[in-house]
This record gives sequence, C-alpha cells and structure tokens, in this order.
Amino acid sequence: MSASPADALCLGIDTGGTYTDAVLWSEAAGIVAKAKSLTTRHDLAEGIAGAADAVLTRAGVPHGAIRLVSMSTTLATNALVEGQGGRVGLVMVGFGPEDLGRDGLSGALGTDPVIFCPGGHDVHGNAAELSLEALEAALPELEKSVTGVAVAAYFAVRNPAHEIAVRDLVRARTRLPVTCSHELTSKLGGPRRALTTLLNARLISMIDRLIDATEDFLRRRGIEAPLMVVRGDGALVTAAFARTRPIETILSGPAASLVGARHLTGLDDAVVSDIGGTTTDIAVLDRGQLRLDPEGATVGGMRTMVEAVAMRTFGLGGDSEVTLRDRSLSTRVELGPRRLVPLSLAAMHHAGTIDKALSRQLLSPTASRLDGRFAMRTGMPEGAASGLSVTESRLYMQIGDVPEALDRLLVSTSQIATLNRLVARGLVHIAGFTPSDAAHVLGRQDNWNPAVARLGAQLMARRRNAMGQPAAETAEAFSELVLAAVTRRSAEMMFETVFAADGLEEDAPASHALVQRALDRNGGMARFSISLDRPVIGLGASAHLHYASLPPLIGNACEIAPDADVANALGAVVGQVRVSAEARVSQPEPGVYRINAGEWLEDFGTEEEAMAAAEQAARAMASELAGRAGTDHARIEVSRDIRDAVIEGERSLVEAFIVATAAGRPRVAS
Repeated sequence: MSASPADALCLGIDTGGTYTDAVLWSEAAGIVAKAKSLTTRHDLAEGIAGAADAVLTRAGVPHGAIRLVSMSTTLATNALVEGQGGRVGLVMVGFGPEDLGRDGLSGALGTDPVIFCPGGHDVHGNAAELSLEALEAALPELEKSVTGVAVAAYFAVRNPAHEIAVRDLVRARTRLPVTCSHELTSKLGGPRRALTTLLNARLISMIDRLIDATEDFLRRRGIEAPLMVVRGDGALVTAAFARTRPIETILSGPAASLVGARHLTGLDDAVVSDIGGTTTDIAVLDRGQLRLDPEGATVGGMRTMVEAVAMRTFGLGGDSEVTLRDRSLSTRVELGPRRLVPLSLAAMHHAGTIDKALSRQLLSPTASRLDGRFAMRTGMPEGAASGLSVTESRLYMQIGDVPEALDRLLVSTSQIATLNRLVARGLVHIAGFTPSDAAHVLGRQDNWNPAVARLGAQLMARRRNAMGQPAAETAEAFSELVLAAVTRRSAEMMFETVFAADGLEEDAPASHALVQRALDRNGGMARFSISLDRPVIGLGASAHLHYASLPPLIGNACEIAPDADVANALGAVVGQVRVSAEARVSQPEPGVYRINAGEWLEDFGTEEEAMAAAEQAARAMASELAGRAGTDHARIEVSRDIRDAVIEGERSLVEAFIVATAAGRPRVAS
C-alpha cells in the first residue's frame, strides 16, 4: 500500500433508493466520467454493476487502473424514514418496562421482542448482580424469529462487562449478529443508547447485502482496490468497519452530497438540498465547514446518538407517494413520506399487467382509493419473512413477483394495515402514482413509460373532493399540481431547516399561517415576505426539474452544478478517514482516580497518573481505530474537557474527558 498520487483513479459509487450513481475521479483530472443505473433492491449487484461498468466503459480505462473504491448510500436513511428493517430482539440489562416509554424507544421497537434482565452498573462502573435466565429461556425462539440482537445495559458506557456477557451468550448459543450499545457510543442516556443499538441491529442485514454486492462486483471485474464507505459525518471507513456499525451510515448519502456540493461549487455559505427518489436531505454550509449535530442525527423522527452532519431528512422525492387530502373542499396534493415504485417504472417490466388494470379501473363508473395501486414482492430471501403473523403470512403468500392490483388483491379494509406492515418489513413494494409519473405525463422526463403514467394521472384526476368536484380536469392539469406541490414543499422544508439552525424549530414551523402567507406572496392588509440569506445548491438528478421555480419562493438564487446529479458519488471519493476515541477519568472516592476507556477500567492513585494514562489509552484506541477504518498515516489530535469543583477551598475532580481524533486519506492499492 502507498499514498495516493494526484493521478490515481478512484471509483465513487452511491446507491440510492431509485438510482445507483458512479463517477471516476482523480485529484489531477477531476471527474473523468459518470453514469447512472436503476437501483435493484432485490439484487443490489445489478444496479452497482450497471453504473460502474458504464462509467468504466465511458472512461475507456482498464479495471486494474482503479486504485480506490468508495461508496455512499441512502439505503439506511431510507429504511429508517420508511420504517423498514429486519426484526430485532432487544435485550435490556438493568432497565425496566417503563424505560421503553422514553426517547421514542417503544415506537421504534414496535412489535419486536424485548427481554429484561437484572444487572447493570452505577455511574462509577460498579456492578449490580447479573442474571441472564430470561435471555437463556428466550434464545431458542429468538433464533427462529429475529435477524439480529441489540444489547443495552444500564451505565454500560461506564462498564461494558454485562453487555459483553450477553453478547458472548448469544454468540455461543445462536448464529445471530449482536450489537452492543457501548460499541456505538460513549454517551449517557440509556433508552436513547438502546434506540441507537436497536436501529443498528435492524440495519445490519441491509448493509451486509450492499457491501457483499459491491465486493462481488469488484471481484468479478478483477478490481483489487480497497473498498471504503461514507459515514454520516462525511468521513470514510473500510467496508469491514461499516459492517459492524451500519447505523453510522445513516445520512451517509446526504453527508457525501454535502462534501460533493462544496467540491463542485466552491461556495462556503449555502443551503444544500439533495432531492432523490425517496428523500430530500437539506443542510447548511457555514464558512465552508460541515456542521455536525451535537445531539445526534435525527432520521424518520427518531433521535439517535450517531454523530452525523447536521442535516434534516424529509420523506419527499421523485418517487414519493401522491395522495389527496380527504374531505378537502379543494384539491390538496399530499406527498410522501413513503416511497412507491412509479407506475411508469413498474410498466417497464410489467407493461401488459399494469396498463390493463389501469384501463379496467378507468372504465368503472366510480373512483376507488385503491385505483392505480399494485403490490409485488421485493425479492428478499425467504428467511426475511420470519416472524410474520398468520394474517400477514396469508396475504404475503398471495403476492407474487408480478404486480397485483390492490382492488383485486384486498378483500377488506383491514387488509390495508396488514399490507402496510409487509411494506414496512421490506418484503413488499407498492406501485402507484408519483411525481416521476407526473413528469412523464408532461414530457419533462422520458426514461420510463409515459403512456402508463398518463393512465395513472387520469385515475387520480377523477377523484372527488368534498364539493364533489374532480381533482383536476385533465391528466396534464393534475400532473402540474403534483410538480408544483413538490417545489412548494421543497421551499417549506428549506425554511424549516434554517429555522432550526436559527434556534426557532419549536416556534416557527413552515406550516405556520404567517409563513404560508409569505410564501403565497399574495398578501392582505398585513403583508409578509420571507427569504433565505444565502443561495441554494440543488443536487440530484431531478433538481433541475423541481427547483426551476424555486427562486421566487426562497427569495434567493438556486445553483445547480453541471455534475449535481452525481454529487453523492463524488463526495464518496474526495473525503478522508476520520475516527475518534474517548477515555474518561472520574473520582469515585477520595484518592482514587478511575479510567474508563473502551472495555478497560483501572484505578490510579493520582490525577496526573490517571490523566497521562487516559491520554495514552485514547491515542492508542484512535490509532487502532484509524487502522481498522482504512488509513495508515493518521494525524492524531487530543482534546481535554476537565470538569472540577472547589469545596471549602479544596479542588476536587468531577470528571475529565480525553478525546483523540485521528484523520488521514484512505490507503490505496499499489
């Protein structure tokens, strides 16, 4: 291995919810070539191979010339926004059922099983008695019904011994992957640690599939270059590192897009908005720096302990579900947050099935809420369907690989909720009308089937509002309403993001009547105006389509770079490895200074000895992490946060945090 020369060719890949992008880049030449391919969720290797092969062909370079491969992804982000992921068993040591009600843990857990075991530690790392009888009794059933196990113990960040005991027991008795909370964060707050760990375990199989698909593609093409993955803070880590901590890849794609946006435009101050197929990710660039969220990333309404770019993710994209607000006196288009397979895309593989069903529904004298909707399997392995209820299993067996019209599939209203649970498990796709279909109807997009898109628009247009009037007179008129709604909602989301950055999140949502009046620009006796203080950088393949009418709404310019459609893939290769490790020194009793560094606890007789040993431990952990994360030449910086108190003239150490941060460019193939 050696340091990367300026002309080393790097392959960047971004696997999004709809498209997989690829770029070939070198420091000396910039972007050499770029390409896109549809993301194939049932077999991610197809989409990866399609994009990567295309970019290599366009560049005309041999596969052996690739020195580094780096990837970003929105799959983890999309899964959390859409409520998807594997079924997980949560083991909580030292906690009780009442703790599930904190920090959104109960909502995130859903119907997944939870086991409570006595044990845990106090704030100084002293242990309570541990009993794993409940876990031992539950393991046979867990092995059959879940895809992974998450472990959170009381004050595990002060002493992880009980989490390690649980981990060792699960690994000895089952083949299930195990995630422990102390491996992911050193922050206090047990229920939120448990939430973060639960989500990590839920995402392991998804990220494993992505990395396996990428490694298989590289192997088949003879590309012997290191594979890196972008974390949510924009840093790069090795694929092996990412496999164990997939939760850190939430906001991976958005973070890469922010890095790519700065690289493409050179703007230091901007609002960066990346609209994809499933989500829109918005962040603020300040003086050229990526701002990290000190409270942890929030995705899908869940606040995690993952250090990530301060970015807000909204369920809005080209493939967002289009619905009409019930009982509205006028046509009100609502979008997302769920992603649908666009009708025009589904028809590319099932044209006869889709258009026949849509034509049949148009002949019916009455409109149905199920019109224009289809269900089909995602292609997940059969094992992914473990743990289904009887009603879920019965409906799942009726759904195949060919889209089935919902008005023929579902025989009762209650089955809609059952179907939605199958979608949330990632087992079933719903196809329906989306903004991408609207763009096809209006001739602003032409890569899929516009005729089927128009049939879908006709079905939506004839739906009635509370006044008995059709939603729109024509398919084209309805499609215009949908695209206008995307632009308007995009502007609202941008203002919500800057309101939060200004500290106004609770007091000034974009839905506030005064904000809405300002956006409408039609005033009254009291006139309002609203604008951003900086331009917008629009990213994503459809940014030019949805952001063309944005400037009047935001009161500023919107810049769309020539390569904005592959900013994520570019950001994946221009970043660097960055990891940190923390050691803590506390004083559990006078004259005793205790170090807690990872899984190491030790007492010292003086503060000076403890602080020196803690810094040495933090440096060693950061260096080891940097090597695992993919760099051989890390620069290490150490910071200290010492908290003390003076009581009756005597200074006493409360606690000290020593953080070592290691950074460097990733290693590349010789």
